[in-house]
Amino acid sequence: MTGPGLSLAWGIPFAGLLLSLALGPIVASRFWHHHYGKITAAWTAALLVPAAFAYSTGELLHDLVHTLLTEYLPFVILLASLYTVAGGIVVRGTLLGTPKLNTGLLALGAALASAMGTTGAAMLLIRPLLRANERRRHRVHVVVFFIILVGNIGGALTPLGDPPLFIGFLKGVDFFWTTRALALPTFALAGMLLAIFYALDSFLWRREPASAPPAYEPLAIDGAINLTLLAGILGAVLMSGVWMPGVTFHVAGTPVELHHAVRDLALVALMLASLALTPGALREANRFSWEPMAEVAKLFAGIFITVVPVIAMLQAGGSGALAGVVALLSDPVTGTPRYAMYFWLTGALSAFLDNAPTYLVFFNLAGGDPVELMGPLRTVLTLISAAAVYFGALTYVGNAPNFMVKAIAEERGVAMPGFFAYLAYASALLLPLLALILWIAT
Repeated sequence: MTGPGLSLAWGIPFAGLLLSLALGPIVASRFWHHHYGKITAAWTAALLVPAAFAYSTGELLHDLVHTLLTEYLPFVILLASLYTVAGGIVVRGTLLGTPKLNTGLLALGAALASAMGTTGAAMLLIRPLLRANERRRHRVHVVVFFIILVGNIGGALTPLGDPPLFIGFLKGVDFFWTTRALALPTFALAGMLLAIFYALDSFLWRREPASAPPAYEPLAIDGAINLTLLAGILGAVLMSGVWMPGVTFHVAGTPVELHHAVRDLALVALMLASLALTPGALREANRFSWEPMAEVAKLFAGIFITVVPVIAMLQAGGSGALAGVVALLSDPVTGTPRYAMYFWLTGALSAFLDNAPTYLVFFNLAGGDPVELMGPLRTVLTLISAAAVYFGALTYVGNAPNFMVKAIAEERGVAMPGFFAYLAYASALLLPLLALILWIAT
């Protein structure tokens, strides 16, 4: 599907799927939870059926295979491997969800996110955090701040932290450029959020009913083999960005590079190794189930497919249906970039679209030359990078870990806010701080 020939109507299935995701659990909770896969398939068909008449079968098949092979499958394989491996790591011992412990775990997760990815850090720490707070009445805010800090903002310092930054690395941005460019805004944003969380959690902690503390048990980690497998996952992802053999094969007209295929096969092998080497009792202790993974896989299959025409419209630039949006990025007289527009537009779209292709679109709209973007246009790339990562925290679909953490928390009995309620919650926390970050970065 080519951007210049697409009307806004092609974005209706994507908008419909997002609205279903937002309203379904609120309006018809039982029906949604039993049939969300069918609803997702219906919206996907609402795009594919008209496209089959508007485009040739070969062109449509090419677009579909390209999306599934180069975007969706790598996403699901990475998420499934991290979910499986982290699900075999059990942190035993007494964990009491005091404000100090909770703040410490959030800070630890945010620090780990840039080293092992937001998804890896989130999958590793969400279960210990939930267990620490299972006796508390007020715990929704703990998960919300966890999604914001560990699932998103903490990953802003390296290409391993978040997929958009890895895309930039593959396009020629130096590995540690992001660390240097985003260190100040990231530490400032994380520090302010941790301070807000500590104050809020302390207030709610004082309102908790008195209860006897649990019996003391020393801290220990079971399933430590999975820590080695987790390191293997990170190594496989990094390898795919630095090992470039130049070998490509084609599947239904879609080029698949050898190093990407090797990465995905390695991730599957590490996932299977975790299943084979981890005793079943450890996964039972973690209350591990496949339902959260299945829910994410089904919903994001529809999202990845229905978002294709929307991304294509953006990639078309001034020739596409979203030309008015693209025109906001530069001054019409001087042609100089409007920093605030790059920040807010990249961020707003990253919150609702996949933030990796959104980053790539704005990277190319800014010229696409990594040398220029790291030099004279440094501020533009800084704002694109920051927005793609930070704004992913605004919705459940903004970044891979968000919906997964929500699903795991709900499975543990946490009454998480719905789509719009979470959007309002996260926006109230983040938007004023992000305006301050824009001022700091420029």
